Amino acid sequence: MEAVISDGKLSPQSEVMIRFGLGKECDDLELYERAFDHVDAGCKLQRRLIGESGEGTAEIEQIIRSHTKNWVDAAPAGNFSTAPVFVTGLPRTGTTLVERILASHPAMSSVGETGAFAAELRRTTVNGDTRCDPARLGQSYLQAATALRQPPHVRFVDKTLENYLYCGLIHAALPAAKIILVQRRPMDACWAMYKALFHNKFAFSYDQIEVAEYYLAFRRLSEHWRTVLPKHALLEINYEDIVNDQAAASRKMIDFIGLAWDDDVLRFNESSVPSATASAVQVRRPIYASSVGKWRSYAERLRPLQDRLLRDIPEADLT
Repeated sequence: MEAVISDGKLSPQSEVMIRFGLGKECDDLELYERAFDHVDAGCKLQRRLIGESGEGTAEIEQIIRSHTKNWVDAAPAGNFSTAPVFVTGLPRTGTTLVERILASHPAMSSVGETGAFAAELRRTTVNGDTRCDPARLGQSYLQAATALRQPPHVRFVDKTLENYLYCGLIHAALPAAKIILVQRRPMDACWAMYKALFHNKFAFSYDQIEVAEYYLAFRRLSEHWRTVLPKHALLEINYEDIVNDQAAASRKMIDFIGLAWDDDVLRFNESSVPSATASAVQVRRPIYASSVGKWRSYAERLRPLQDRLLRDIPEADLT
């Protein structure tokens, strides 16, 4: 693979893919300097290809300003007919793991990453007016999501990552819905995003400073939702807590969504349901702890990321 790159005959897009592949291969072989060189080169090239990131922090700050507790409390009644479960969070932070645990319960199924809520929000919003009818939005979403749901008689999980932007609107449109917001420690989360190749989204992830800025904005948004949404609607779960005690974390989530305990959730890796995310291989394995603290193998090379995070996060909370 390195020889193919050296020939200089690859298209930029092909080189990006091989660079990220080499980064993963060298990381598996514990060739950390070599792994980082390939990841970094891939990120720089991908950044040039996609141009300016359209996923800045301004959107998050606008959501925090507009979707206040008063706004949530004053929202018209939404659709109470069903209680979907939304699993959301930044990429590579454990959302697929949470989805698989929940969907392993006999009373649950998963519709995957539908993008349906944002799509229906755009469709039901008139001329950019965000004062949409919550009940109409909720009904439109349910129609779109349940068209994908099998079997139809059980509750479902929607694991669209970007739904962290819409937690307030989700609660307004679907007051019975449960939202699980997945968190991961800052350095591991940012390194995991930086070394992943995403297609057509998460453009912020290819630059250490940009990924730090977006993580910090997500952290502020999480604090905001924690303040404005009722406890019965929102649960934050830490990836590290699942790794440390899968049973306890799973019971916490199953209790939160209002289901009786079932031991099947502890055997999520045996599920035959396909996964189309970057975690498709990992979710076929039992829970493992090797990804916790993985960034430390690259600590010196990740100094710009760490320095930026330390300006807003105490060092004790960073790792």
